[in-house]
Amino acid sequence: MPKIEIKHPEKEKSTGAYSAAVEIDGWVYVSGQGPLNSKTAEVIRGTIEEETLLTLTHIQTILRAAGCTMNDVVKSTVHLSKIEDFDRFNGIYRNFFKDAAVLPARTTVQSVLWGGIKVEIDVVARKPSK
Repeated sequence: MPKIEIKHPEKEKSTGAYSAAVEIDGWVYVSGQGPLNSKTAEVIRGTIEEETLLTLTHIQTILRAAGCTMNDVVKSTVHLSKIEDFDRFNGIYRNFFKDAAVLPARTTVQSVLWGGIKVEIDVVARKPSK
């Protein structure tokens, strides 16, 4: 089965040599997303809550373009610029999975992030069977 590129339907400007997501064999791999303006690719700085909300909204949009929802996410990797922000980040993150019977597996680490952003998240999802 060939790889299929999934694009962020609102993204107008390239931010690097990668696909927003790739689908293969029913699995959807979403590249690391951050708090960027979809049209200009400029960083939108805010609180950890605001940056997490925007980042997860981008992921949700990409998953929708792939025929998935947040409930289809099986794994996420989260990079926080300050691990001290974990509890505040986690409150927003949990809301995106409030309807999930099983929460995704997750790794959360502190990292040096591009452009001074506070959070970057990537996910892996399994497309629902037809």
